[in-house]
Amino acid sequence: MAATPLSGHGLLQGKTGIIFGALNPQSLAWYIAEAVHREGGRFVLTNAPVAQRLGEVDALSEKTGAPLIWADATSTDDLDRLFAEATAHFGGGIDFIVHSIGMGMNVRKNRPYEDLNPDWFLKTLDISAASLHRTITQGLKAGALNDGGSIVTLSFIGAQRTFSKYSEMGDAKALLESIVRSYGYRLAKRGIRINSVSQSPTRTSAGSGIRGFDLLYTFAETMAPLGNADSDSCADYVVSLLSDYTRMVTMQNLFHDGGFSTMGVTDELLELLGEGLLKGQDSSALQELFGDKK
Repeated sequence: MAATPLSGHGLLQGKTGIIFGALNPQSLAWYIAEAVHREGGRFVLTNAPVAQRLGEVDALSEKTGAPLIWADATSTDDLDRLFAEATAHFGGGIDFIVHSIGMGMNVRKNRPYEDLNPDWFLKTLDISAASLHRTITQGLKAGALNDGGSIVTLSFIGAQRTFSKYSEMGDAKALLESIVRSYGYRLAKRGIRINSVSQSPTRTSAGSGIRGFDLLYTFAETMAPLGNADSDSCADYVVSLLSDYTRMVTMQNLFHDGGFSTMGVTDELLELLGEGLLKGQDSSALQELFGDKK
């Protein structure tokens, strides 16, 4: 269900941060950056150097007035440089981090879960999950994180439930959410919050790389009472988590999915299943999603 973009209310006025992962106008991080800018927050944009030739981040930098610092979140040296340059730019520490990073190496190359390339698998875990731990660790070592700040990372319900085509990314998101809990306890000693947002299937560059994504998107749209949450809504929700209005929310995996995560089945889905089975229609699409149990 498409959201009507909100007008700014200065929710992040005076706050500074770093937004990881904006690649192009389809990226969730791109929408989040625009929403943070709308709400008065100042930030540095960052992505891996490879994004220089794959993405369009310069346009977002120009639009929001945010410096663009290329850094690989799997490299401690790059992160150290990023935090040094960011704190120098702001003249002090930062109040928020948005971690929107993920890459399923085996998924991209259509390797089945039962035959993962182990090196690619470890790379997936490093990029998609361990990068959050590394980012926080280097930020703390640099003295770059202000007390009372907020960290948000992007997840998916595939961390708790099996979606066959999501493959290794389910494991990566499960690790990501575990890091949120484990680091959350430690960060709380300084009043720093950390949460993950489990977003609906969303038409982003990352989502398009998952085989069967269109069918998954339609399934979730049919199952969610409010429909799939779109990118604008996700960005607004992340803004609320970066703001002081959620200052007592931490260590949570927060479902932003139109109610999908709470549903068992909907009348609409039952009707679609019933029509297909009773009328003898081709059920190959359903078998692709649920698996052929014959």
